[in-house]
Amino acid sequence: MPPPADIVKVAIEWPGANAQLIEMDQKRPLSSIIREVCDGWSLSGSEQFALRYADGPQLYITEQSRGEIKNGTILRLAISPARAARQLLERIQSHGIDARLEALKELAKLSADPTFAAEFINMEGIGTLARLVESGTHFGEMLAFTLTAFLELMDHGIVSWDLISLSFIKQIAGYVNQPMVDVSILQRSLAILESMVLNSHSLYHRVAQEITVGQLIGHLQVSNQEIQTYAIALINALFLKAPEDRRQVSSLPPCWNNVSLYPQEMASTLAQKHLRSIILNHVIRGNRPIKAEMAHQLYVLQVLTFNLLEERMMTKMDPNDQAQRDIIFELRRIAFDGENDPTGTEKRKAMYTKDYKMLGFTNHVNPAMDFTQTPPGMLALDNMLYLAKVHQDTYIRIVLENSSREDKHECPFGRCAIELTRMLCEILQVGELPNEGCNDYHPMFFTHDRAWEEFFCVCIQLLNKTWKEMRATAEDFNKVMQVVREQITRALAMKPSSLDQLKNKLRGLNYSEILRLRQSERMSQDDFQSPPIIELRERIQPEILELIKQQRLNRLCEGSCFRKLGNRRRQEKFWFCRLSLNHKVLHYGDLDESPQGEVPFEQLSDKIPVSDIKSVVTGKDCPHMKEKSALKQNKEVLELAFSVLYDPDETLNFVAPNKYEYCIWTDGLCALLGREMGSDLTRSDLDTLISMEMKLRLLDLENITIPEAPPPVPKEPSSYNFTYNYS
Repeated sequence: MPPPADIVKVAIEWPGANAQLIEMDQKRPLSSIIREVCDGWSLSGSEQFALRYADGPQLYITEQSRGEIKNGTILRLAISPARAARQLLERIQSHGIDARLEALKELAKLSADPTFAAEFINMEGIGTLARLVESGTHFGEMLAFTLTAFLELMDHGIVSWDLISLSFIKQIAGYVNQPMVDVSILQRSLAILESMVLNSHSLYHRVAQEITVGQLIGHLQVSNQEIQTYAIALINALFLKAPEDRRQVSSLPPCWNNVSLYPQEMASTLAQKHLRSIILNHVIRGNRPIKAEMAHQLYVLQVLTFNLLEERMMTKMDPNDQAQRDIIFELRRIAFDGENDPTGTEKRKAMYTKDYKMLGFTNHVNPAMDFTQTPPGMLALDNMLYLAKVHQDTYIRIVLENSSREDKHECPFGRCAIELTRMLCEILQVGELPNEGCNDYHPMFFTHDRAWEEFFCVCIQLLNKTWKEMRATAEDFNKVMQVVREQITRALAMKPSSLDQLKNKLRGLNYSEILRLRQSERMSQDDFQSPPIIELRERIQPEILELIKQQRLNRLCEGSCFRKLGNRRRQEKFWFCRLSLNHKVLHYGDLDESPQGEVPFEQLSDKIPVSDIKSVVTGKDCPHMKEKSALKQNKEVLELAFSVLYDPDETLNFVAPNKYEYCIWTDGLCALLGREMGSDLTRSDLDTLISMEMKLRLLDLENITIPEAPPPVPKEPSSYNFTYNYS
């Protein structure tokens, strides 16, 4: 019989004694259990003891955490957290260096325990540690253990970071700014400064005054990835908490080399020290693999840098601002060499309107109105101007190439650039805060000072190429953008290491390849077993079954020729059977020879009202297969036989010429009688047509100009002809 759920079997250790094996009743007070354990070893003062885990972090066990104890756990009897805190506080203030070092070493380990931390902090332990640091008399291991304990204690959130003194900040910043300092001290100093910035607005300003960008960049050029990680984390923290007006220098375009962490002079330092290239060469392209924490910090830096674009992204264009309008004039001038403008106002206005249409703006008269929607706002215009000035040949080629196409196939550059900018902002999550635990950084964005603009230039060329591949028209604009989004996201997922590599990835992801990949993924078994796909399949199935039913009935209306079996099962004559167009009568009659095409109803002398049909039977259940000699018929004939039973006790017997006709007629007759169609053909048709419909609904990427599908119910019986090859 298993023990009660409230009983856990554990072993409890005590130095110099045999372990006690006890059944711990979780309903009993923990103090009662500790007293019993102390009695087992003849230890007095049980209130001075506590239980800790013997393995792992060796945390203290409390009434709140005791529920996590499992059967077979090894525990250890230890002095209580309050007693341990008091003893350590006394030892770290002693004059003996060795005793103080051992006490700080033990304190650094115990400080991660929230129970111990609360007791130590209540005894003003953090103030004691801060004074030890401020004194400047501790070095080496002793200082490293002191900083470790301080950081662990503060991370519990019991004490506010705002209480930290300026002298303490200066001392910690001094360790970071020193050219030669112990690695462990540097790590902890960087971590403490990061926590200060993230947890206190007032401390941000103090830290920013003590730490220069150049000194942090220097720590990125070392070979220790841990130091590099802490340095980038501190840069990110300063970046994240910087006031909005100090994050970028308004007179320069937003790029890696003008990030401002505090005052404007820091932007100059950052530009001179080449943060981006140092990260690229010493971190990303270093000789060591990127660890998870470093990847996260690079991702955070990437996100925060792209967030510099948010202001322009959310800025609407002022149609009355001449400086902004001049940018549009410049785009026109570069594309069409506007130096030869006509002198007349009306002629100039007409030419401008024509040129703006050729540039692909939605508003031909006043294209400034195209940039009044946010996002992407003025960021789209910035991107277009960068392309026109830096990649002028590409810009002119795209504009002139599309202006010379037929109207229905021209790719509107202006509209595409605006929508593409919005899409890239969504893909790269411009304006959103970094996600905890995300490591999704892209090395290629660290390879160029104007990575965002260059990325746009690559993608606008991709969009133009995809537009041509899809032979798109203006009505297909959204479909083209969907394909381009997938091309970009798939290429980014491959983590290209440079913009050139991105171009190569995108070349391989042309429109045809996207179609192939989508079809392959949609048809995968895992996809078709997912709940949303199953739900879609169940929703589609009745429509497809109705379509199959109509096809079967239409085939019955067309009719089929059957061979008549004589008394000796010799095939003698032909006969033909077909359903009336109103589905109320089954017409049939003998023929002298196999007909060439459809047989008119007038030539079929016999008929059976559908209302008289009682059932349809198949195989050996058919009357013409039940005779003794019929059992010797070959299996093929038996599988092709079916009969219609109708009042009064009459039958019409069939042997289909092939499996396809057998399935068509048996399914059609079942549909006629309101019964389930259960042939292999129906199941095959159902799976095929559902898959086709699901691909169309999920993919919606068959040729852009899709011809109209035929109506579900055909007007003529021959509208649906499914061909199958049954062996």
